[in-house]
Amino acid sequence: MIVLMKILQVLLALSILVAIHELGHFLFAKMFRIRVDKFYLFFDIGGFALFRFKPKGSDTEYGIGWLPLGGYCKIAGMIDESMDTESLKQPPQPWEFRSKPAWQRLLVMSGGVLFNFIFAIMLYIGILAGWGESYISNDGNSIYVNDLAYEMGFRNGDRILKFDDYVPERFEMLQADLARKTAQKATVLRNGDTLDIYIDQNMIGDVLNTPGMFDLAVPFVVESTAPGSLNEDAGLESGDRIIAIDSHPVEYLQDSRRLLADLSGQNIPVTIVRDSDTSEIVLQVDTTGRLGLYTRMPGLKTMEYSVLEAIPAGFRLTFDTIGGYLQDLKLVFTPSTEAYKSVGSFIAMGQIFPASWDWYRFINILALLSIMLGVMNLLPIPALDGGHIVFTVYEMITGHKPSDRFLTVAQIIGMILLFGLMILAFGNDIGRLFR
Repeated sequence: MIVLMKILQVLLALSILVAIHELGHFLFAKMFRIRVDKFYLFFDIGGFALFRFKPKGSDTEYGIGWLPLGGYCKIAGMIDESMDTESLKQPPQPWEFRSKPAWQRLLVMSGGVLFNFIFAIMLYIGILAGWGESYISNDGNSIYVNDLAYEMGFRNGDRILKFDDYVPERFEMLQADLARKTAQKATVLRNGDTLDIYIDQNMIGDVLNTPGMFDLAVPFVVESTAPGSLNEDAGLESGDRIIAIDSHPVEYLQDSRRLLADLSGQNIPVTIVRDSDTSEIVLQVDTTGRLGLYTRMPGLKTMEYSVLEAIPAGFRLTFDTIGGYLQDLKLVFTPSTEAYKSVGSFIAMGQIFPASWDWYRFINILALLSIMLGVMNLLPIPALDGGHIVFTVYEMITGHKPSDRFLTVAQIIGMILLFGLMILAFGNDIGRLFR
């Protein structure tokens, strides 16, 4: 059921994003009176489609293909992924893409990316106006490390102050910031002393491929007991801090998990600190290895926005996300970082969706994917919008239009590169599944 839910969310997100992207090309083409032969969600490879129709009096056939790997808008007189060059053998027609001025063709090719970015802005405005913005501040919070972070020199309880000269604001972005900044050193606060941890640049690839480097180190401070908990009447009060379980020191909530798992179903002595007094009480561990307590979450910041306030904030969040993703791509195309190993396909995409329906998370992921789709299409690869844009800008600057033969060969090369990228992405995903 969980797998089915994730698959449905991936298909729904892809359908929306592809439709938005291709609609950008379609509307600009129609604006300049360019004929659009086909508008398809997914690909109708071999001419087979799940659904197709052509309105009376329309030049455009609309449909849904059978291969859910994208979609396309077939514009007359343009060399695209369909590789239909028959029309190019005929004299240019006034309603064809190739007959239009370069600035119009540039807008047609930019329309998909533009619509992806506009869609992300609208989604972020809606999120901020409807839910606000919540994040864990890095200021005053400590990290709980995994094996990779420990190997790099970080320790449980460190407070990360800076990566080089950059002061991180959001705790959940620490690992991404470390990779994106390709930081040479991290400055941390440890046991009251400030020290520098020098980052081995050969480990940046591991940073990108090892999730959970920096968990939030949560002090085991009781907020309340869960209703119906075995320890509901044990005498715990809000603000009590658990410092030992069954005589084993516990500094953070994470330290307790393995201990409690081994003590499931038992009554155990627990040492607590209340105000300035230390005492011991007996608590019951349930069969799942839990005490049934709610703990305090430190450093959570929440910002609320009116609709008017959400508009500039939505633009800011969109451009910040675009900037972050560009930094990620820079790492991917830097072989020494081995960031290419983090490239994923639809399998990786499915893993970021929740196991049950959650509007807030779905819209957030949809906005992020819309930005990723827009940025990826700006890459100067001939089979992508970015390649067509580069050739059109070249024409506008030099006054010389590339020949149809050159564009056809470039399109073939671009498609080979894209297939190679798809093979890399699927290979990475399959490798991760086996590991």
